[in-house]
Amino acid sequence: MVDIKQWFVEKKVAKTIKALESNFFEATYFTGRESLINGVLGHIKPKIKIGFGGSVSLREIGLIERLQKEDVLLLDHWKEGLTKEEISEIRIQQLTCDLFIASANAITEKGEIVNIDGFGNRINGITFGPKKVIIIAGYNKIVLDVDSALERVKNVAAPMNAKRLNLPLPCAETGYCHDCKSEARICRVISIIQRRPGATDISVFLINEVLGY
Repeated sequence: MVDIKQWFVEKKVAKTIKALESNFFEATYFTGRESLINGVLGHIKPKIKIGFGGSVSLREIGLIERLQKEDVLLLDHWKEGLTKEEISEIRIQQLTCDLFIASANAITEKGEIVNIDGFGNRINGITFGPKKVIIIAGYNKIVLDVDSALERVKNVAAPMNAKRLNLPLPCAETGYCHDCKSEARICRVISIIQRRPGATDISVFLINEVLGY
């Protein structure tokens, strides 16, 4: 018997990949973590600098731990024990790294990539600066359109990230967006990439898993 859920996911992913490609992104679907990680390793060269956007997805698949075994310099501002000044410096270095790896808050079936940041470092790293960008996302990040993407970020991803960070935000209490004016607000900068930026080489790696928030 056909696995209906798997069939549905593959149809949605196929539609999204076709749309991403029509918007000038390179897009690939992976059926397992190991094959996806191997896909990333295909872009690795000795001594290169690799930056990361803050991402639960990357950590869930064990990508950073795998890259720690390579002869590369990892620019990871989530590394434990860093001061605020060191975190800021790493974020700046990420903007000119050789390879920048991040996830997305949402990817539409029309091939658009939507993110909302607190600092804007991930958005900046994706759109301009690094020589190569790879966006990794589970199929759960795929939504119908931009309106659905913004709804997902504000009422799914942001509340869970606020809770994870233990921030004093109303969404971390209620689980949905209040469009707050808090100094701790993490939804500050919105990016909607409708076509691949002209000077940035971006690959989108989708996987048949639920990853991140």
